[in-house]
Amino acid sequence: MIYLDSNATTQVHPDVLAAMLPYLTDQCYNPSSGYRAGKAVKKAIERAREQVAKLVGADPEEIVFTGCGTESNNAALFSLANAVGNRKRIITSQIEHSSILRVCEQLEGRGYTVERVGVDESGRLDLEAWKEAVGQEDAGFATLMWANNETGVLQPIAEAAALAKAAGIPFHSDAIQAVGKTAIDLRQLPVDYLSISGHKFHAPKGVGALYVNKNVAFEPLLFGGGQEAGRRSGTENVASIIAMGKAAEMMQLRLDADGHAGVASLRDHFEQRLMAEVDGVLVNGSKEFRTKNTAHLAFENCEAAGLLILLDEYGMACSAGSACMTGKQKPSHVQTAMGYSAKRAKSSLRISFSILSTLEETNDAVEMVKKAVRKLRSVQGFTGVGPVTVYT
Repeated sequence: MIYLDSNATTQVHPDVLAAMLPYLTDQCYNPSSGYRAGKAVKKAIERAREQVAKLVGADPEEIVFTGCGTESNNAALFSLANAVGNRKRIITSQIEHSSILRVCEQLEGRGYTVERVGVDESGRLDLEAWKEAVGQEDAGFATLMWANNETGVLQPIAEAAALAKAAGIPFHSDAIQAVGKTAIDLRQLPVDYLSISGHKFHAPKGVGALYVNKNVAFEPLLFGGGQEAGRRSGTENVASIIAMGKAAEMMQLRLDADGHAGVASLRDHFEQRLMAEVDGVLVNGSKEFRTKNTAHLAFENCEAAGLLILLDEYGMACSAGSACMTGKQKPSHVQTAMGYSAKRAKSSLRISFSILSTLEETNDAVEMVKKAVRKLRSVQGFTGVGPVTVYT
């Protein structure tokens, strides 16, 4: 299987696996225990906290380990909602992940107002509309994703956070698709909360983190034994936390070395070959402002659902650019917000690379996509890979 679905989850890196294995075997102790072995495990968790903090430019005490990115998003938003008093207007965007959108819907049911600011055709936030939204008298807090999970498009976080700061409201960012893929330095930005998920950068699934600026208040989502300095109760997932720390350290070294230039070169090579060798291939979203690993492409006269079936048969894993909800294929809300037609949205694929991807796999993947497009268009009455109908 050629795996090109790293925005869904990454493969656990061999070095990360090696780091976590001792904590699944002989170092099995509870970090809250008072004896030496337990204290040693606690020390290892603190080392992992330092590694994650360094990756995002935070102080270690500002990192709270959680069970996943969804928990981090929920914890941040519910804490913020409980702190706003009568200023119950939440500012967000139209392209957020469901772990933000569903929380906002829950809060709407509790009397909050949610304002969803739009994006342009490149997938980037409308900053003028954002400025107006955060400046409203009843604005309570703002939340904006750093990188979109479908398109990989990077949002103008520095500008959006500064506008929220100028308006006097707290700012949260769902950075789950950005951490480890792009440089982040929270010491330089007015960000109050930031969500992280380990399995997006080669740690295992089931571990995340929430950055909580040391100068802001935080109300826990989970109560119990008081772990994580009382901010997230529950016995720590020690092995996965150690793994996340190791993965963070590894990604920091790569970002410092070349900013993931190697991953970007594979993504660009993949796109360039397809666009040169297949008619009717379009890049969705900004080519300038996006994560280095993500190609989001529309294939004219092809349904993404059919392409995925064929690619799976050929031995390639990627994702569609549309969501399937309640058994019915619907256009992606992200592409709808970008102004794309339902036809374009339903013909889009997300191909996402990682540091484990290779040039050989990339070239093989190009041939598989070409074969799938040719076959699907032929079935639909088109010969070869063209001619095609241009989207409107």
